[in-house]
This record gives sequence, C-alpha cells and structure tokens, in this order.
Amino acid sequence: MSRSRLDRTIRSLKERLARTGGLLVAFSGGVDSAVVARLAHEALAGRAVAVTIDSQTFTKDELAQARRLARLIGIRHLVLKHDELKDQNFCKNPPERCYFCRKGMAARLLLTARRLGLLAVADGANLSDLSEHRLGIKAATEAGIIHPLMEEGVDKKGVRRMARALGLPVHDRPSSACLSSRIPYGEEITEEKLKRVARAEAYLRKLGFRQVRVRSHGMMARIEVDKDLLPRLFRKGTAQRIVSRFRKLGFIYITADLDGYRSGSMDEAL
Repeated sequence: MSRSRLDRTIRSLKERLARTGGLLVAFSGGVDSAVVARLAHEALAGRAVAVTIDSQTFTKDELAQARRLARLIGIRHLVLKHDELKDQNFCKNPPERCYFCRKGMAARLLLTARRLGLLAVADGANLSDLSEHRLGIKAATEAGIIHPLMEEGVDKKGVRRMARALGLPVHDRPSSACLSSRIPYGEEITEEKLKRVARAEAYLRKLGFRQVRVRSHGMMARIEVDKDLLPRLFRKGTAQRIVSRFRKLGFIYITADLDGYRSGSMDEAL
C-alpha cells in the first residue's frame, strides 16, 4: 500500500465512521481496534466511545494495556465485566465456541450502545481474519456489528501500516487471542485452566519471548514461539526454568512445538 493510498484509506475510513453519527468501538487494545478507535475519535469526538469487555479470557495485562491506549487516543473508555463461563455452550468448547462467545458479547455491546445513545457498534475485524476459522465474526455480523476495516478492504498488514502512520505504539504489537483458544476443542474450559495458561505465557514473555502461545492439552503444555526463536527455549538453564515454573503452575509435561507459533493452530484439528 503506497503512502497516497494509505492516506486515502484513512480519509475514507473516517468518513465512513462519521456517517454512523455515533459509534461504540469494541476495544481490546490491540492494533486493529486501536486504529478504529483512533479514527472514530477523530471523526466523531465525544460521539465515539471505546468499550472493553473484561472477562476470564482477557488477561489483566491486556486490560491495563487497553486502559493506557485509550487514554493516549483520548477516547472515552468504558470497561464491562462479562462472565463467559456462565454460558455452557461456551464452556463445552465445541468448534462453534467463538460463535457463542461473540454472540453473548455482542448483546452486551449493543445494549450498552443503546444506553449511551450511540447508533452503531464496530469492531476491528479485517480482511485477514477471513482466512481463518472465525465464527465470532459471523456472530457479530448477525448481531448488526459493523466491520469498517473489512468493509474498506484493509488486511492486517494494512492495519499495521495505518497504526504506524497514526503514531499508535501498538503498530508492531504481537497478535493476541482469547485465552480459550489455548484449549483443544471438546475439552472443557474452566477458570483454572485459563489462569494457568495466562500465567505460563506471562512467564515466557518475562523471559523475552514476545509472540507466545501455551496450548493446554490436559496436563501437557505445548509451547509455541516464533520458529527462529525455538533454540532460545533450549539454552542452558532456560529450559530448566520453564519446566520448573510450568510444573508449579500444574502442568506435568512441557513440550515445544517444532513448527513454531502459528495463529489458530488448534483449528488444524478441524
């Protein structure tokens, strides 16, 4: 995407968002929702509100990052508590898990938008999301949530370029995903498992691994890091520290995925 095309896309997005008359932005604090929130704030000022859903599948670090980013953008920011584990359709963890999850969250966002007098709800879905198993997008679309980046034909690479052009510090932030994506389909999702995964990933990031996933297969942890960083896992002392920490968290078997990090690796079983 050339600079002139990038500028045209940004202008077009702002015009699209302005036409809503008032917008609630589903705001995770990642690069996608950050771009939408920034442009919505510029286009609508006080008629744009960012809303973050705080649930068991969203880490404390992610919530803190979302708060900081919203302050930086200048947009009004609300945090809604949401108990995903009340939905047994979600906890049973079928391949349609994301559909049930997003359906419940969409209902909360739409209700909040009505209470605030806002006419539309938008998320940060982009074209690249369509290449993966993303039933959550289907649920959001059915609920009436709009996807301005997707509608404008912007993929993930384009989103990052826009974020950089807009001066957003998250332009190179590693992709994140709901913690439930670490648990194989068909295995029950519990708060204990989600917390264990979150703590394990936080430890790996503390060791200097930016893009990490700890896939939880019962008592086994399958670690994914960028493929070129796999040797770092096996440096003298590092592997021992990881094994020790993970066993304290409740894992018995600790493995490294030789294929490295890849988004949606649990979907490969489908």
